[in-house]
Amino acid sequence: MRCEACSSSSLCARYAPVSTTAPSRSSLKRRPFFFYFFNRYFFNCKPSISCSTNRPTDSSSSSSSLSTSSYSRRWYNPLRRRQLDETPDIERHWVEADQPLLASLERFTVASYNILADRNASWHKDLYSNVPYSYMNWDRRKRLICKELIGWNPDIICLQEVDKYFDLSDMLATAGYLGSYKMCNAASRRLLIGNIHVLYNPRRGHVKLGQIRSLFSRAQNLSEKWGNAPAVLAGDFNSTPQSAIYKFLSSSELNVMLYDRRELSGQRSCHPAQVLGLKQQFSSPLKLIDGLLKDCWTDEEIKVATGKTTCNIAVHPLKLNSSYATVRGSLGTRGSNGEPLATSYHSKFLGTVDYLWHSDCLVPTKVLDTISIDVLQRTGGLPCKGIGSDHLALVSEFAFTTPTNVGINATT
Repeated sequence: MRCEACSSSSLCARYAPVSTTAPSRSSLKRRPFFFYFFNRYFFNCKPSISCSTNRPTDSSSSSSSLSTSSYSRRWYNPLRRRQLDETPDIERHWVEADQPLLASLERFTVASYNILADRNASWHKDLYSNVPYSYMNWDRRKRLICKELIGWNPDIICLQEVDKYFDLSDMLATAGYLGSYKMCNAASRRLLIGNIHVLYNPRRGHVKLGQIRSLFSRAQNLSEKWGNAPAVLAGDFNSTPQSAIYKFLSSSELNVMLYDRRELSGQRSCHPAQVLGLKQQFSSPLKLIDGLLKDCWTDEEIKVATGKTTCNIAVHPLKLNSSYATVRGSLGTRGSNGEPLATSYHSKFLGTVDYLWHSDCLVPTKVLDTISIDVLQRTGGLPCKGIGSDHLALVSEFAFTTPTNVGINATT
């Protein structure tokens, strides 16, 4: 299978991978995995070709050198910590598609996981005030993250918030996942993989739209270049299923002037207390004044969102479907539109922001179901005993629905 990759950060910068010859490891399965590196990405495709042997300066030694006492003081909050034995057991199950497919169809599995960068966990400790400090330890979290990923056995892994790459690559390599890139022979399948971590800031919806629009435009160009290759676009889109940005993702267009740019993502309506019904919403004078300004889009903001100062309609060229919305899950894990009720949980957010989008010529055959709100609530927040991040990983198996030779003769 041939893979092409595009990744995004801050209006999508793409970096060409470098190929060098790797040592032969016949006993090792070759699997591709993708990393989001803040402003760059690491692309890999099977078979294995080594990309780099130089380790970054902020390696795992800095975290492992912390003493137990210093790390405890870093997170310790005795008034707000829960007892470790109160954490519920976490179980996730595969959910099959309703429509059975031919067993002969070629299939592959993609995992998308925002793993919570250790740097971000340190900078935003207030988001994890209910999480025992031992659960925030990077050495512990990285083992849980790799255990989850290896246990699900995906063919392709897309990660977001990776700031200690070699910690993960070394562990994943033992399971046959190698960071690599190689052009395959002409008889191979072609598949486009996009991996994105959209800006978090809820008030900057115009930037979110610009990032997504730019990634999708690049994906369309690459797909056409490779004979309309099917695409899977994964990542943390920092937008909820009820948001205007989700509407843009699923319908391919959005009139931005109909929305407050600060509410485009829907994130500000997903505080845990709101989601769990623990407090009522009220309108303060400041909120009312703030609401009166919702139509005040500047020309620059319109240009970032739509690509043109003279156009109020943001569009993207892809026809996409969400794998989780297509394969319905169990009661208690999904919302009215089929998306998970929650893929992220910390002290200021409980909701869904992660997705696996796919184009035509691919159909999801099964997905790894998420966790019910009730169970998540009992954890008090992520990370927890069995999960190493503040997000849940999304995993979906896809099948090709087109003949193998589609797109093979495309011009490179």
